[in-house]
This record gives sequence, C-alpha cells and structure tokens, in this order.
Amino acid sequence: MPDADLLITGGTLVTSQGRRRADVAVRDGRVLTLDGAGLSAARTVDATGLLLLPGGVDTHVHLMDPGSTDREDFPSGTRAAAVSGVTTIIEHSHGRPVRTVRDLEEKAAYLSGRSNVDFALAAHAWPGDPGAVAPLWEAGAAFFKVFTCTTHGIPGHDAAALRAHLRATADAGAISLIHCEDDSLTAAAESVLRAAGREDPGILPEWRDRDAEVVAAAVAALLIRRTGARATVAHVSHPEVAAYLAAERARGARLYAETCPQYLLLREDEVHTHGPFRKFTPPARARHDQDEAALWRLLREGELTHVSSDHAPSTPAQKSAGGMWDVHFGLPGLDSTMAVLLSAAARGMLAYEDIARLYSEAPARIYGLWPRKGRIAPGADADLVLADPQERWRLRNEDVLSKAGWTPYDGMDMTGRAVATYLRGELIAEHGKPADRRTGRLITRRRTPG
Repeated sequence: MPDADLLITGGTLVTSQGRRRADVAVRDGRVLTLDGAGLSAARTVDATGLLLLPGGVDTHVHLMDPGSTDREDFPSGTRAAAVSGVTTIIEHSHGRPVRTVRDLEEKAAYLSGRSNVDFALAAHAWPGDPGAVAPLWEAGAAFFKVFTCTTHGIPGHDAAALRAHLRATADAGAISLIHCEDDSLTAAAESVLRAAGREDPGILPEWRDRDAEVVAAAVAALLIRRTGARATVAHVSHPEVAAYLAAERARGARLYAETCPQYLLLREDEVHTHGPFRKFTPPARARHDQDEAALWRLLREGELTHVSSDHAPSTPAQKSAGGMWDVHFGLPGLDSTMAVLLSAAARGMLAYEDIARLYSEAPARIYGLWPRKGRIAPGADADLVLADPQERWRLRNEDVLSKAGWTPYDGMDMTGRAVATYLRGELIAEHGKPADRRTGRLITRRRTPG
C-alpha cells in the first residue's frame, strides 16, 4: 500500500513567511508532510518550476443560488473558482437573505452536491433584530453581512441599529462584514440627481461618493471599538477610508479591512465609457497611478488585511437591459482575482508571499477557518494550487466560466496563472478545465478564530 495518495515534488512552496522547495505528500485529504521525498504515492506530480500556493479563500462571494440563478449559480460559480485557484468561499446571496436558523439550514441542504469547492454560508443582519445573532451564530453562520445603506433590497442600519447589532455580535463572539456607505448621503445625492433628470453614467460616482463611504466607515470603526465587536469593513475603495480604519485599529478596534481587484485596477472615469458594466458600489475611486500605487502599498504593509473578489455577476444582457439607475450593481470576479494577484507579483506590486497571506491565510484566520484552511502544513486540508509564474496570457470574456460570461479586465495581459487546483487532495481543475465533480462540502468555523 502506498504511503500517500498524492505526492507533489519539486515545487516552490509559498507561505506568508517565505518560499522553499518542498515535496508535499497528501493522505486522506490532508497534508501528510512537506518533506515527502522517498515516499511512495498512488499519484506523483512533478511541479518543477511551479509555485505551490495554498488554495484561495475568497470570503466575499455572491452566487445568487437560490434566488437569482439566471445571474449565477453554485455549479457555474464554483467551476470558475476551481479553475482560478480558489478552493474555499464564504457565500451570501441577497436575493434570498438568510435571516433565521431555518433559512440557513434550508440553504445548506439545498446546496448539497452543487459546489466544486468547499464553502461556508453567511447570514444577513436586519435592523431591529439583534436577537437573531446568537442563534444564527450557534447554527454555523460564517459572518453577518451588514449594510449601512439600503442596497440590493436589504435595509440599511443607521448608527443606533448598527451599535445594537455589534453589541449582539460581541456578546455572541460573532463577526460581521459591513458594507459602508452612509444612507442619508446616498439618498440625498440620488434625490438631487433624479430631480435634475440625470441618467448618464456619471451619476454613479456622484450618487455613491467618497464622503458617503468615509462617513459610514469612520462611524462603523468607532462603534466596533466601543462595543468590543469584531468586524471587517468590506471592499475598501480608497486610501482615505483605510486611514480611518487604521486609526481605530491602533486604538484597539478588532477591525479588518478588505479590498478587491476592481479598486486596484479600474478607474473612476471608466464609468463614462462602460456605463452599467462599471456599476458596482462603492464605485471605482482611482483617478491616477498614485491612487492605485497607494492601495498596493497598503496591501503590502497590511493596513488592508485581505483581498476578496466580491463576485456579484450579471450577464451582458442583464447589464444592458436598463439604465444606470436600474441595472444590478456588481461585477464578476471569481475567474480573475487570483490571476490579478499573480500578475501583480510578477510586476513587483506584491510578493508571492503576500498572495498567500492576503488571499488564503488572513481570510482563513479572520473567519475561523484556520488552521484547516488557508495553509499548506501537516494536518491541514490539502487545498493546493500549482501556479506557473511565467505564463503569459490574456484575460478574455470568452474564457469566463461564470454565468456572467464577461470580465471587466477583458483584454488585459497577465503574467502567472493557476495550472492545477486540488481540493482535499483531489484534482478539481487543470489547465483551465474544471473537473466539475461537485465534491465541495459545507464547512464550519472553529469556535475560536485562528
């Protein structure tokens, strides 16, 4: 009988702490050793010249399933995840919010056999209902999604409601993911723009302006500290927002700051050309190279703690079916986020160690999935990505596996690509082709986050 089920030899193992040559042996879905040379294995893979990264842990994903499966579903979205190098997601869909334990249980049962990667499920916070927090957390919710503005049909929390929610999460030991835009400011801007008859694409950065995000993020950060809660501010779009969060973190707030590739690569003025295909919120803020460079620096230095895709797709037909006021917010991102990070490392904007930290280790720790997820080490799930750091290729709409069928980065040249993805030691994608075995499992967090 062989010593291992899988042996990956000759690759360069990448962690947040550095790189080393490793021979990774896998048995029964877990990493057995990083020094497996000489072991016998049922299957051996030569990874010479390749990077061996922990599978991506994307903690902000909307697969619209159940709910709006014409936009995305679990089979298609997780095929995209597998091919791109993502092995774990945390999902929540706004079309059918999870507000009760029964909602969570029904969704988990429905999704059995529909996922190609492992997944956890988040719940939605509702203003005036902090009593729902403890039972949902006990039932296994990964986090609570909180809005400070009414968006996607989910009502926003004002400061009083947010404080009540955060107190409840502090008592329960739970964590929240907070969408920060001040409702009074976005509502006032919308009223003025509509009264002026504005329908042009330029309404987006005026409607969802920087002040709205800064005000909401600053208030949320202060309340997180004062309540003793743990929370992440979602999709930080600009260094000014990050600065307010860093200031409260320095005062003791248990606060994390997530950002997404769209804030690193897309520009504010692109909305005038691309219209609804740049309708996401908060919108792109970068106006020049210095803005982009500042965000990359904050990622390298850790003020932005982790990266997610905020995958929220719509098809081209859906994005074209109305004006800027009417079409869905959101962009597809599962197909491209790992590629964007690998290419950034090739260009010197990040180190490969930063990718392991930002897209695997840190999110796994923050949401209690560590040490099972987010690392390549003995005892961890064998969620592994082989990446070719030299491969040059182009992101194209026609290669997108998401139901969206397009990417905002269409035509962008990349350097570095995931060439094989393993989930618990089983090959789930290779050279752009998903195995589509639907072997992903519902996972639960540790009681005490790692």
